[in-house]
Amino acid sequence: MLSFTLRKLLTVAGTMLGIAVLTFVITNIAPGDPARLVAGPNATEDMVETIRSEYGLDRPIVEQFVIYMKDLMTGDFGTSIVSTRPVLDELLRYAPATIELVLVAMLLGIVVGVPLGMLSAVYKDGPIDHVTRILSISGVALPAFWFGILMQLYFSVELGWLPVSGRLPLVARPPDMVTGSLLIDSLISGNFKTFNSALSYIILPAIVLSFPCLASILRVNRAEMIEVLQSDYIVAARAHGISSRRIVAIYALKNALLPTLAMIGLRFGWMLGSTVLVETVFDWPGIGLYAVSSALASDFKPVIGVTLLIGFLFIIANTLVDLAYAWIDPRLRRA
Repeated sequence: MLSFTLRKLLTVAGTMLGIAVLTFVITNIAPGDPARLVAGPNATEDMVETIRSEYGLDRPIVEQFVIYMKDLMTGDFGTSIVSTRPVLDELLRYAPATIELVLVAMLLGIVVGVPLGMLSAVYKDGPIDHVTRILSISGVALPAFWFGILMQLYFSVELGWLPVSGRLPLVARPPDMVTGSLLIDSLISGNFKTFNSALSYIILPAIVLSFPCLASILRVNRAEMIEVLQSDYIVAARAHGISSRRIVAIYALKNALLPTLAMIGLRFGWMLGSTVLVETVFDWPGIGLYAVSSALASDFKPVIGVTLLIGFLFIIANTLVDLAYAWIDPRLRRA
């Protein structure tokens, strides 16, 4: 297991290096002049050149890359041209909101997707199976921004049950930050009024973000459960008189969850990328909305920082899933 873990860590390092190189190349071939944007429309060429020299944009591309890699090694993501604040400080400010949203959406996808997949397999070709299959197809097919707008129009505008956008009401006082999660921090401080407000604001974006994840988990878990329920050891368990509920909930589900665990790891990374659309629709103050506003302003340093952060979290999540997979199934440690 130790050797397997070390190999995975080397893979993580190589993948992060590839992401850093690819991100640098893409941001440097993208159209737009950040220096001219900062200088403003009425700036002279001398002013633009001064800003370009200050941010190192006038140096050869190879030299810019070397400086870029050195800065990354020291945790320096550069300075935002628009806000003039360090990008790392901005990421630490916006990341907790995104992580909270992704974790709530992931929890929702697992809690709903796994039981539905199990029920769909047990009652194969029945009414429950047909409904869950429609749900799984819809989850993959519906665009997140369109689904989000529909949810806002119905539950916020039409019914008035939930807020349209944001993370907290303007008049609400946020709790003392301990973890960065409003839900957890409000519980720690005993501020249940803020907790209820934060919960009402996160419900809609979490549902929209979790829908593709829920559909994927449901489909994978259903397929694996159907295959496992036809296995010889399940047939033997039935022959020994073990109850169907115990067979499904303990013997079958345990083995069917292995591929589902891999899907959860993949979906965590995809959900981080999907926050760009969901946070924009719901005006959620996370790194997705921060990346969109920075890209529109041709402020490339924050875009690089957000991309690297999402890539790092994606790789870490998949590495943890691989380690859990290898711990459950020792045969994978030799792979």
